Amino acid sequence: MFIPILNPEENVISRVAAIHDLSGFGRTSLTVVIPILASMGIQVCPLPTAVLSTHTAGFENFSFIDLTETMFASLKHWRSLNLKFEAVYSGFLGSADQVNAVAECFEHCLKQDGLALVDPVLGDNGVLDPTMTPEIVESMRWLVTKADIITPNFTEAALLLNEEYTENINENLLKNWLIRLTELGPRVAVITSTPLQNSVFNPRLKDNNQAHDFVFAYDKANKLGWKIPCKYVPAHYPGTGDTFASVLLGSLLQGDNLPLAIERAVQFVGLGIRATFGHGTPPRDGIMLERVLHALSTPVTNSNYELF
Repeated sequence: MFIPILNPEENVISRVAAIHDLSGFGRTSLTVVIPILASMGIQVCPLPTAVLSTHTAGFENFSFIDLTETMFASLKHWRSLNLKFEAVYSGFLGSADQVNAVAECFEHCLKQDGLALVDPVLGDNGVLDPTMTPEIVESMRWLVTKADIITPNFTEAALLLNEEYTENINENLLKNWLIRLTELGPRVAVITSTPLQNSVFNPRLKDNNQAHDFVFAYDKANKLGWKIPCKYVPAHYPGTGDTFASVLLGSLLQGDNLPLAIERAVQFVGLGIRATFGHGTPPRDGIMLERVLHALSTPVTNSNYELF
């Protein structure tokens, strides 16, 4: 029987360095990233940015421990081990100085052909998250220049571009913002949760049972834009951005093309929201990820992406 000789320098299973916070309660950050990527056959190596008692959306008086010094110590050890990752994926940062740790991980721990994904967690609905500061926003503008892919929501896209947040969203605005985001450095920009004012699928229209939000993406290397609808549910759950970016990254590492990877992420987030909404649980608890993780082993059955 032939037994292949494995190169000890090659990863048998794809590895991702996940640079996120660890929140003790609420399905966000590492408590979302680890199970999703593990379910997709990917090893997750956490580099925690902070430890919180809960996530920051909908909770008050949460405990917060900044792990900036620990991050640099961990990176020093990783470098001594010559650890290399197929992807480095950053999310919630605990301080402005942490962008330097993320950049160091990109430079020294990412394989030559690996993916650097930045989810610029800053805020939502036109408001900064409680722990975010103008200094972190400015640092994040620098960090996205180092990324291959960025996945801001609409609020975060406005902050990165130093634009005023608006609810008057149309496709021309989104096209302009996506192109400008890629001009900052990344090859691909994805903007999530964007209701269009001039769309017949505007979720703000009452009595519209076909209401949708949209995910828009632009690939500057191929000069292609993509639009993917996601059926609107009148609820907001923290952690869906982490869920989306994790599935997107896992799909790309599994070999999916960009629009299909976005489609898988959209469908999985939508499934999680629908599986949770009818139970009436507090939105701040997050989506019931445990009920839907099995869906990551099934292929996309109905593709709705289109060029724009």
